[in-house]
Amino acid sequence: MKYPPIMRQVPHIVHGGDYNPDQWLREKDVIWKEDMRLAKLAGLNSLSVGIFSWAALEPEEGVYDFAWLDEILDRMADNGLTAVLATPSGARPAWLSQKYPEVLRVNERREKMLHGGRHNHCLSSQVYRRKVQEINTLLAERYKDHPALGAWHISNEFGGECHCPACQENFRLWLREKYDTLDNLNHAWWTAFWSHTYTDWSQIESPSPIGEQSVHAQKLDWKRFTTDQFRKWYRIEVEPLKRITPDVPCTTNLMGTYPGINYFDLAKDLDFVCWDSYPQWESTENDIATAQFFSFEHDLTRGLKGGRPFFLMESCPSATNWRPYARLHRPGVHALQSMQAVGHGADSVQYFQFRKSRGSSEKFHGAVVDHCGHEHTRVFAEIADLGKLLAQMDDIVGTTAPARVALVYDWENRWALEDAQGLCNVNKKYVETVMDHYSALWRRGVSVDIVDQASDFAGHDVLIAPFSYMLRGDFALRVDEFVQAGGTFVTTYGTGYVDDSDLCFLGGFPGPLKKTLGLWAEEIDVLMPGMENHAQLDGTRYALTDYAELVHPEGAKVLAAYEEDFYAGMPALTVNERGRGKAYYVAGRFEAAFLDALYGKILADAGVPAHALPAGVTVATRTDGETNYAFALNFAPEAREVELAGTDFFTGEAVERFTLPAHGFRIVKTPV
Repeated sequence: MKYPPIMRQVPHIVHGGDYNPDQWLREKDVIWKEDMRLAKLAGLNSLSVGIFSWAALEPEEGVYDFAWLDEILDRMADNGLTAVLATPSGARPAWLSQKYPEVLRVNERREKMLHGGRHNHCLSSQVYRRKVQEINTLLAERYKDHPALGAWHISNEFGGECHCPACQENFRLWLREKYDTLDNLNHAWWTAFWSHTYTDWSQIESPSPIGEQSVHAQKLDWKRFTTDQFRKWYRIEVEPLKRITPDVPCTTNLMGTYPGINYFDLAKDLDFVCWDSYPQWESTENDIATAQFFSFEHDLTRGLKGGRPFFLMESCPSATNWRPYARLHRPGVHALQSMQAVGHGADSVQYFQFRKSRGSSEKFHGAVVDHCGHEHTRVFAEIADLGKLLAQMDDIVGTTAPARVALVYDWENRWALEDAQGLCNVNKKYVETVMDHYSALWRRGVSVDIVDQASDFAGHDVLIAPFSYMLRGDFALRVDEFVQAGGTFVTTYGTGYVDDSDLCFLGGFPGPLKKTLGLWAEEIDVLMPGMENHAQLDGTRYALTDYAELVHPEGAKVLAAYEEDFYAGMPALTVNERGRGKAYYVAGRFEAAFLDALYGKILADAGVPAHALPAGVTVATRTDGETNYAFALNFAPEAREVELAGTDFFTGEAVERFTLPAHGFRIVKTPV
């Protein structure tokens, strides 16, 4: 399948970045003109403008200055650059904080914050909502017909919480709507524990280190409420934009696995999704693990809208200044990370930032244009070279990355698991466990759709849900139907312990998945650092660390058993045949080689194609339904030999076996 371009004016891979012309108003006659020349020279076709520009747009309450934005948008249109135009709410002007202190956030210790930073506004503030809608309305009215306008960028990187009295009252209203009665709430939260029963709605407060911290369901609902607060805020922001410019798509930039917001819920309100990607490349073997994680985050972002193409809204072409070690990208790394994003479904490569700030905290952050102000830099040359390649990739715009394997990453499950007091309280390793399974697929170049428990996973052959401590809604029922219909399900230790309210299932774990998996789990042993157990699969011995769950088969077949400790001989890996499908249970946290062997069998049995690839190399594939575009990507610090038959995308030559240099890539076309 092929989707239309996200910005209809740009039927190409969007190549651009965050641009802050308002920082250069005193030098605009020279700097702005040069910026247009440099943008075209770098092969850019878009710039994101207006982010954090409120003080320049409204220097005093009710006093507006759009002249500078008029001029820069006109210059962009004249130079063939499309604008991703931002609303300025991510950081408000000082006059607003001074005159309306209610807009300032209150932290979890009930301390009111001072003006400063960004994303520091109260999500319940009626004043802030009104002020944002006022300026957004003016922006939409003024630029609704401007030829440069391509998309709306709402605020910037939503995050944080507010615990002010207004937010507390909204939390109580949210709870009343959800539970209807205090009796229902007290049961769901199990407040009889420690005599924490509520007898009046006004007694309920948000979780706080100086207050309630022991009612896990309360903390879980606070996080759900916070996600809903951001969804409501987003809808408030876009209301005038959708009313005045209904055909202009709106989005806000996400941050991968950022834990504070359930992005699967937030994405329901976005016209398209985008994210900000900042990997730490070392040019060592560590880059392989880094590549696996950022491939996962690309796939996660794509999965938020059911597999549609997304935008890479921010990336860094070289040193990321806020990293512990602001290491330069080695030659070729920028192109490789950009092609990685495109291969996993991005229809853009965009940067933070276009021109380096002269002062403040981001003045040493990588950029297209350095402080020297000209094009004669290594980074600029690499960006320009990449721009020439991206300009040849129109056929890939709108293509999808279809997958027969779905992997569950669930925000609410993560919230509940990480808050649980038990297992390993140092680090539950939910994300790491999900990555264990993703990486085994990445090493084989298998396309993966990332879903959550509420997603529709129909159409996939293999469904993987590691460490699914919380089973939400009808997820367990749909998993059972999936398996009985012929699908293959894989899950692990720690699955099926609690329901949506964080209440333990009675009758044995994994709760409603017991029949699907054909076993019950009695308890989990936590292996401390340095401890190992072992099990054999098909004659090969493998190590496991961190977790070893003690399970009892109830119809499941034992494929591997623990070798040590008092539970030696108990199952470490089982499979249960149910209906026309199979359900696997991985009871311990095994080393990578074990999962490689296991998924080799599972993929072969399910008929899912995979690649034989050298270490550090993966393949990401997009398709238009007739042609596959396979991105072979080498993240190893040395050259690798790759077997991949087809036609080179750029040259048209037939290929079958080729060498990828360190940080090298190749796009190979094959018929579907």
